[in-house]
Amino acid sequence: MGLILCLETATKVCSVSLAKDGEVIDTIDHFSENYSHAERLNGLLLDLLKQTNTSLKDLDAVAISEGPGSYTGLRIGTSTAKGLCYALDIPLIAINSLKALSSEKRGQGMLICPMFDARRMEVYSAIFDADMNELEATRAVVIDEISYQNFLTEQLVCFVGPGAEKCQEAIQHKNAIFDLSVKVSAKGMVHFAHEKFVQQDFVDLAYFEPFYLKDFIAGTPKKIF
Repeated sequence: MGLILCLETATKVCSVSLAKDGEVIDTIDHFSENYSHAERLNGLLLDLLKQTNTSLKDLDAVAISEGPGSYTGLRIGTSTAKGLCYALDIPLIAINSLKALSSEKRGQGMLICPMFDARRMEVYSAIFDADMNELEATRAVVIDEISYQNFLTEQLVCFVGPGAEKCQEAIQHKNAIFDLSVKVSAKGMVHFAHEKFVQQDFVDLAYFEPFYLKDFIAGTPKKIF
């Protein structure tokens, strides 16, 4: 049916995964505090192809984690994915990065709130039900003691991802569950990439742009003496 390469570059994790018909064949994850995606992504991709005895020409599609997340990371992942799709004449699939993060918790009978760390007490988040229907759209949220109360008063909410840890003290509710074991990985994209491939839900190669959510803010350049 479909051999799909999944690329995840939205956070400090640079990850590649290969899947056939919705089943993971192999995955390589690399974490770096320095966002070393530009140096690592192509090498991880070549390692994955070698480990799985796969050629680029065998691919039927490429899936990219579309954001929100790191501006630079998303640009690197998108440019790589577009280059592969143009060269191989195969379609590009875009997966919401927070939805992919939630994949491990789908079908467990609770709401899922994936979080990416932003600045101070701000996170990028969304809310999904157990069947991965979106209940609250992806947005930037400043976390305080009343955050998500409308959901927490109704049922269990499982908070996951690299933004969840800093919210534990602020979100004190009996229905709040924090699972910090859930990690960002390209394998989280596999289920949704397969669904979109079957439905032929592809993005336009020429016009696709990552979902940045917020405008890019450049840091102050360091002085070199």
